[in-house]
Amino acid sequence: MIDFWLAAGLLLLVALSFLLIPVLRVRRAQREEDRTALNVALYQERVAELQTQQSEGVLNAAQLDTGRAEAARELLADTEGVEKPRESRLGKPLPLLAAVLVPVLGLGLYLHYGAIDKVELTHEFSQPPVSLADMTQRLERAAAAQPDSAEGLYFLGRAYMAQDRSADAAKVFERAVALAGRQPELLGQWAQAQYFANNKQWSPQLQALTDEALKLDPKEVTSLGLLGIAAFEGQRYQEAIDYWNRLLAQLPEQDSSRVALQGGIDRAAEKLKEGGAAVAPTAKTAVMKVRVDLAADVKARALPTDSVFIFARAASGPPAPLAAKRVTVADLPVTVELGDADAMMPQLKLSNFPEVQLVARISRAGQPTAGEWIGRSQTLASSTTATQQLTIDSPDQ
Repeated sequence: MIDFWLAAGLLLLVALSFLLIPVLRVRRAQREEDRTALNVALYQERVAELQTQQSEGVLNAAQLDTGRAEAARELLADTEGVEKPRESRLGKPLPLLAAVLVPVLGLGLYLHYGAIDKVELTHEFSQPPVSLADMTQRLERAAAAQPDSAEGLYFLGRAYMAQDRSADAAKVFERAVALAGRQPELLGQWAQAQYFANNKQWSPQLQALTDEALKLDPKEVTSLGLLGIAAFEGQRYQEAIDYWNRLLAQLPEQDSSRVALQGGIDRAAEKLKEGGAAVAPTAKTAVMKVRVDLAADVKARALPTDSVFIFARAASGPPAPLAAKRVTVADLPVTVELGDADAMMPQLKLSNFPEVQLVARISRAGQPTAGEWIGRSQTLASSTTATQQLTIDSPDQ
């Protein structure tokens, strides 16, 4: 902030110079005018003295003319270089008044229309917070300064949840959804905050939010975790296990939350056994990783905007893709995951077929069934976990 005010002060000095320099010039011109008037008065006095001496007979006519000429030369020498003063239509008080009003008015306008709050926030966020409460206060000020920032509201909502302020978080996430649209992650966070704000009471509204989130993204972790919690609290232990197993499949192996999540699954299984029920086997899932790149000759001819369809299809079975992703040539090389969550039809899942083939096709027209170039893999087991390399290198015929 000190740097900002120093820069503002320098700009103010420049502005004031345009107002005060003319005033100083007028004062200098006034002094020159006063000196000229004095010289003229002395000249007139000298001429009168010469005329008196001539009338008394001390000087003749020729001497009088010589004296007048000498006095005139002296007057001319004294006034030489003096500029004629320019008349100011503004007068002296107005520039001085403007010099006072300009900084005051400028400061007032800046405080009203300017972005001093955002400048202060930028400086504040450059310093690490001393506590969670401090970070929350900063996020609140940021949300007030930028009420249309869905990202700022999202982080504020997360901070509220960390402080067990679920009711405040629910309101903030609702605003974020209104600004950014019904994105699955925001819907999941909103549902979770509302659930805890309602004292863990499930409702049709929460069910609708989580259903919508999972329809948009079947891997949305907050919704999966929340549905598992709600099922466990409602003593629907098998549902809790199913949701948490789906969530567990999305978490990296090194994620610290896996331990707590597995503990929840184990507790739900114990509850089932205590009630005399058996734990249903975990549904088999399949996920394959594939890295797609272009051959050199294809790279020279393909356009960045061309569509690239990456899919897996059964080696023996229906020709329809079992899982598919769409990117563009500009995204390549790219690594994607193909799994049951990417199934085109519920009955055609990757895990239902033991052997598959990976295919990547470039289609300038955006058609997944026909294009210009294609790359195919050998037949692979759908349980393959190693990343597969797929190069688009052949004409699509």
